[in-house]
Amino acid sequence: MRKSVFVPLVFLLITGSIFSQEFDTKKLDSLFATLETHDRFMGSVALSKNGKTIYSKTTGYADIETKQKINTTTKFRVGSISKMFTSALTFMAVEENKITLDQPLSNFFPSIKNASDITIGHLLSHRSGIMNVTSLPSYLLWNTQPKTRTQLLELIEQGGSVFNPDSKAEYSNSNYILLTFILEDVFKDNYANLIKDRIAVPLKLSNTYVGSSIDLTNNEAHSYSYDTQWKKSFETHMSIPLGAGAIVSTPNDLNTFARALFEGKLITSESLKQMKTFKDGYGMGLFEMPYFSKKGFGHNGGIDGFSSQLAIFPKDHISIALTSNGTRYSNNDIFIAVLAAYYGKSFDIPDFSTIEIAAEDLEKYLGTYASHQKKLKISITQNNGTLMAQATGQPSFPLEAVAKNVFEFHLAGVRLEFDPENKTMLLKQGGGVFKYKME
Repeated sequence: MRKSVFVPLVFLLITGSIFSQEFDTKKLDSLFATLETHDRFMGSVALSKNGKTIYSKTTGYADIETKQKINTTTKFRVGSISKMFTSALTFMAVEENKITLDQPLSNFFPSIKNASDITIGHLLSHRSGIMNVTSLPSYLLWNTQPKTRTQLLELIEQGGSVFNPDSKAEYSNSNYILLTFILEDVFKDNYANLIKDRIAVPLKLSNTYVGSSIDLTNNEAHSYSYDTQWKKSFETHMSIPLGAGAIVSTPNDLNTFARALFEGKLITSESLKQMKTFKDGYGMGLFEMPYFSKKGFGHNGGIDGFSSQLAIFPKDHISIALTSNGTRYSNNDIFIAVLAAYYGKSFDIPDFSTIEIAAEDLEKYLGTYASHQKKLKISITQNNGTLMAQATGQPSFPLEAVAKNVFEFHLAGVRLEFDPENKTMLLKQGGGVFKYKME
């Protein structure tokens, strides 16, 4: 649900094919110990093989104020991983002849722009062109307040269209909010009950349901952002994300769901094949998540201070899920480390050593930098002795000094190397190197 800074939507594409099957759990334990020692990650991770958990780890607090620790049954808001559940429900409706993938949106909501040209299939694959309601400039003014179906439909209608239906793909939470309403209408039940009766109960997912206000007594985690210290995040009212991001779950439950989905326990193999049909990088509630020669499928999620990832590698019968309520490190890098440990490949344990720089010494870095390689400009500012970076159209983020003229933002794997004398800066991220010059 939430926007991110520089963070890729899915796995980095890693190629190659040499694997060993020694599962290096000791090194993986060392990684999580390092993350915990340096207060970089709060959350839970689980790796499943043939339906059985073969590795799990939890770190940090479900609630910092009361020091309530996270455990394997702590429940997290999983954000857009909810779309995998909603897609499964949609294909159930198709299989029961309640709807068809080529059925026009105008059959349900004719007042939405281009409704007669938008199909249910377009909603599933983000090809509708409908404006993303959570990208509206006013979103953060009302996202913590309850919204009715009528109010959400009005907001979606007001947002209009950003491209012609089926001309391209662009992520929009509005698509899955509309699918929620369609599912409720055709099944004549609310979304929470549909998740419970059609997925959670049959699969015995005791820690998976549509969320409401966070309840610590039910072992639900609060979420946090970091700005010199952890600060509790606001709570999006769950009447808003619905089938786009309202589900609460645990890594173990998510792995069970993914396995059931891919083993035909929820929908048919033909429906799953349609979910796995990709165009312009989008499936129907799924993304491809490759790791070297291994082919994975899944989804990421983010809502408030929560972030999550789920991937299944069907040929190897493994799935991996991560849920976090506060992170200052890349979830993607944690995911890759767990897979590397399982497949016997090397991975690095990060070094979080930093150096102290006086506030007055930061002034030489301040300014706006532009690049011929990327359209994004990056503004470098200072806030109470902390160097801050902000790319065009993105929120600002803090930088840590790791060496002379070198700063990092571990959450997104960003490294900035300054040359103050020549007023230049190198941005390094995801294997790419981009040269910037101060304007």
